[in-house]
Amino acid sequence: MKTHLTVALSMITGIAIGAVAVQGLHAQAKPPVYTISEIQITNNDAYVKEYVPIAQASIRAAGGKILAAGPGTSLEGAPPATRITIQSWDSLQQAQAWRNSAAYKKTREIGDKYAKFRAFAVDGTP
Repeated sequence: MKTHLTVALSMITGIAIGAVAVQGLHAQAKPPVYTISEIQITNNDAYVKEYVPIAQASIRAAGGKILAAGPGTSLEGAPPATRITIQSWDSLQQAQAWRNSAAYKKTREIGDKYAKFRAFAVDGTP
């Protein structure tokens, strides 16, 4: 009887550990969301000095990752006339929360003096 109880408890423990592992794998499998911004800069020196450091700090503080930033290089068609930035977020909700935050809105007041922005989000692939 004691052996049956030990086997049953071992099976239940194994099922519980397996369930936790599966949940962890599902959480890891969710692809990130990328935000892409096209920025037409009117005053590059002021933009780089006043806007970029606080914008990057607010992105990192909100959980975003800056993947790329720069003028870009044309591989086909006309070269971009804007600066391009690409950020990675865990979810669209996280990216939207950052864009709707008071910190970002205050930062954009500075950025809007030196540039025009266009931004969009795209889902990553698993």
